[in-house]
Amino acid sequence: MIEEAPFIDQLKNPKTVDSAFAELLSLYKEKLYWHIRKMVISHEDADDVLQNTFIKIYRNISNFKGESKLYSWMYRIATNEAITHLNKAAKMRNIDIDTLQNQKINQLESDVYFDGDEIQLQLQKALITLPQKQRIVFNMRYFDDMKYEEMAEILETSVGALKASYHHARKKIEEYLGT
Repeated sequence: MIEEAPFIDQLKNPKTVDSAFAELLSLYKEKLYWHIRKMVISHEDADDVLQNTFIKIYRNISNFKGESKLYSWMYRIATNEAITHLNKAAKMRNIDIDTLQNQKINQLESDVYFDGDEIQLQLQKALITLPQKQRIVFNMRYFDDMKYEEMAEILETSVGALKASYHHARKKIEEYLGT
């Protein structure tokens, strides 16, 4: 793992920004892709949002104050970019986000980039039934194995609220799956 403070200095230095940013991409591209993909469902949308995320990170790294971990800051940007993408896509189609997400889940079976089995497809369908915040919290905790403290930093909310959201999400998923 890299030492964060010197790495951030490299990212902010015009002479080293390009090589440091290449390393940043190498370190975090896949993690951020999968976080985004779980939110937007489709591979093409995830690629677009990931690109927008890294553009925003590149443009705003000089404003990073270090009040949170770099990864938390990038994760927050990725989350916000994914939410913005979903809102725009729903607005363009004149539908709500839940309807949009249901359409995307129904297309998932024919998605060449989805290699999950029937159980994973059912889990994705269960996740779509959750309110957006619960879905994000569940994904971060269950799939990304993220600690509540990290999630609180990223989502700018309390650990208690996150634990409650995760608990409710888990119960709803269990009910949906009949377990």
